[in-house]
Amino acid sequence: MDFNSNRQKEELYSQSISAGKRKYFFDVKETRGGDKFIVIAESRKLFDNNTGNFYYEKNKMFLYKEDFEKFQKGLENALHFIETGEIPEPVVVESNDFQADNAAAKDNNVIDGIDFNY
Repeated sequence: MDFNSNRQKEELYSQSISAGKRKYFFDVKETRGGDKFIVIAESRKLFDNNTGNFYYEKNKMFLYKEDFEKFQKGLENALHFIETGEIPEPVVVESNDFQADNAAAKDNNVIDGIDFNY
């Protein structure tokens, strides 16, 4: 199976925006289960003083359907603050999933139970 052709099938929509030394990408993809999600990527052109060459640094963020509304509201709040200086009402989160996940991760620390006195 050709991995690259498989990745091409997943991409349903793509838009790039050039902004100086940065380029932003907004790609809509689909999981095997048919759920759509957004990949937001930033690519920055940087100069390596040691080699004298330019290179690109890339960062990606995956945004899933269940978070679209909260993400949009958070972005709108940030833009509103920039434009007006007014602090908007915070985005309401219905559950404590993030906090529960962090607590579970702490409870399941990989090094717990390992005997370092060998």
